[in-house]
Amino acid sequence: MKTAKDVMTKEVVSIGPQATVAEAMAKMSEKKVTSLLVERAGPQDSYGFMSQRDVITKVVAKGKDPEEMKVAEIMSKPIITVPPDTTLQDCAMLMERAGIRRVLVYDGKQVVGILSSTDIFRASLD
Repeated sequence: MKTAKDVMTKEVVSIGPQATVAEAMAKMSEKKVTSLLVERAGPQDSYGFMSQRDVITKVVAKGKDPEEMKVAEIMSKPIITVPPDTTLQDCAMLMERAGIRRVLVYDGKQVVGILSSTDIFRASLD
């Protein structure tokens, strides 16, 4: 059975929580990604995610200015992590129960990837 490490996106694009949403949007466009890992503000803090959906629902739909808003204001946090050897079935069940579209793949020491529902879908086509 395939695991998170087999199909995850290994290049994790990140941004700081104090960056503006406009800066984050530019980075997402430049890197051609639909979400960003939001870095921890300090060693005791947790990671967050900011996605295109966050921008659409929390900024655009509410008529807010992305130049004025900070990533920390719209990101999802805390995020759910899975070890790299977690099966795709377990990841899918976890994501469904939590109502989320992506999990952070964390080996206990560092972030090694991001697994999205799209990654799981594509892997199920093989």
